[in-house]
Order: sequence, then structure tokens, then C-alpha cells
Amino acid sequence: MKRWTMRRREFITLLGGAAAAWPLAARGQQIERMRRIGMLMSGAIDDSQSPLRIEAFLGGLRRLGWTEGRNLRIDVRWAAGDSQRIRNYAAELIALAPDVVLATGGSTVGPLQQATRTVPIVFVLVPDPVGAGFVESLAHPGRNATGFTNFEYGISAKWLELLKQIAPDVTRVAVLRDQSTPDGIGQFAAMQGVAPAFGAELSPVDVRFPGELDRALGAFAGGSNSGVVVTSSALAILHREVITASAARHKLPAVYPFSLFVTGGGLICYGPNMFEQYRQAASYVDRILKGEKPGDLPVQAPTKYEMVLNLKTAKALGLQVPDVVRLRADEVIE
Repeated sequence: MKRWTMRRREFITLLGGAAAAWPLAARGQQIERMRRIGMLMSGAIDDSQSPLRIEAFLGGLRRLGWTEGRNLRIDVRWAAGDSQRIRNYAAELIALAPDVVLATGGSTVGPLQQATRTVPIVFVLVPDPVGAGFVESLAHPGRNATGFTNFEYGISAKWLELLKQIAPDVTRVAVLRDQSTPDGIGQFAAMQGVAPAFGAELSPVDVRFPGELDRALGAFAGGSNSGVVVTSSALAILHREVITASAARHKLPAVYPFSLFVTGGGLICYGPNMFEQYRQAASYVDRILKGEKPGDLPVQAPTKYEMVLNLKTAKALGLQVPDVVRLRADEVIE
């Protein structure tokens, strides 16, 4: 009898200990269970900047406790600026039932929302999410998407102003844009509104066909007092080496939307740091994975724009950079 009592007590003690451990184990499993993130990238996988974008995002997630292979699975699709590929990949990613999708650029968000109205979407580098219909308002997105804008269309006027400051004699401006997207149309329209005040005549040039870019810019440079503004688009980034090389070949001063154009030989840029947007996106993905809704997270605009100036390129173009431009630059490449 005594022997059975001891065994019974041992069993009750063991059972009680296991019961106490179960909630802890369950909590551990909940924290460590695998979550799935889709990434629809508008750029190309072989672009030298692509690994840096991915690392900016994943680095931000790691700082918040998410690690690929431990509690996170990442599915990445690269569209290389192809609209049909974007639509196909959007449907493909949603079919994988991700917990959240990161979308790069305005061209990716629409197809994703056509594929789902429930899977949360966090976007980066989108100029006008309200006008595009992705969110109801910046403060209260209200739908399944939120994220980070890179600028308003009005910044295009700033690019034109900057071109006139660094090359005052320019009166003819080739505007490189992706005319198949709302972004390309909106940025060009913003410049058209202020062009008369700067004494500038604008000529749109489509960036969709890189083989035609050099011929188009060569023909444009045949006139006098010519310059270039490159608007923001996935295709412009994809073809940036062709664009900067062509501008240099035809002696055309050019203003760009991101610093990677200037570090690659372009003249000057004014725009947000794109890698910072990916790091910020990680914080929204983290909050959504922890239960918050994208419709409750306000869309955020950049808090800082950077100007990068390449003096070597300016010298090759025969430009005397005004002190007001040089002093305002956040970085000067000698």
C-alpha cells in the first residue's frame, strides 16, 4: 500500500510539472513557428543593388528577432520591370498563402491587390498610394496595404529646378520616364506645370526600350542647350548604366532620382535613400506578424532627402557647379 502511494504521488507530481510546462512550451512554439513572407521585387535579380535591398530588409527583420530558416520563410520573385511577369508573380506569391507580402514600387501593388484583398501588403518606393487607389488615406490606409512613399509627384519640379541651377543655359529637357505606369505620367505632368517658369521645353523619352535610349538622346543632344531629367521607375533603375553612359557620351547634364545613378557616373541626384525604406518596411512587417492590421498603420513619407553630386562628371561636362548647389549636397564625389 505504501509503495503504491509513493508511486501515485510521484505520478501526480510529474503530471503537475508537465501541465505547468505545457503553457510555456505552447508559448515557445507560438513564438518560433514558421511565418511566411512574400517579396515581389520590380527590379532584376542580377542587378548589383538587389542583394543590398534584400539585406536592408532582412537585416531590419533580424534586429526585431526574425531569422530566415528559424522562424521565417522568404519567397522572392524578381519581375525585372516586366508588367506581365509582375501579374504572374503576384498571383503565384498569393497562392503560397504568405502572412504578409513586401511590394516594391507602384507597379507591384495593384496586381497584388487584384490577387488578394486579405493578405497584408507592405509597400516601399510608391509615389502616390492614395491617387493609385492602394489606400484610402495616408493616415488611415483602411485596406490590406500600407507602407512607405518615396516622394510626391511634385518633387519632379525640384528635379527641373536643380537642372537649371547646375546648368543654367538648358532650355530643352528630355524627360526619361516609363509612360506605361501612373508614376511616369504623374511625374511628367508635375514638370509640365512648372516648365514655363523655368523657360524649359520638355520632351518625353520612354525608358522601356534601352536599345532606343541612346539613339533618342543622341538625336536630342543635336540641338543646343539640352539637358535630361530621369524620373523614378523600376525600368530607369534597371537601365541606369545605359542612361548614365548615354548622358555622358552626348554631353548632357542630367538629374536623377536616386544616389545609385550618381555613384555610377551620373551628375547629380535628389531623392530618398531607398535602402532606408526597406529597413523601415521591416518594422511594419514585424508589427503585422505580431497581430496589427495594415489598414491601421499610417503610410509614411521620407523624413530626409539626399543630394549627391559627382564633381568628376561635372568637370567632364564643362560645368561650373554653383556654390549653392555644392554646399547643399549631402555627399560630393570628387
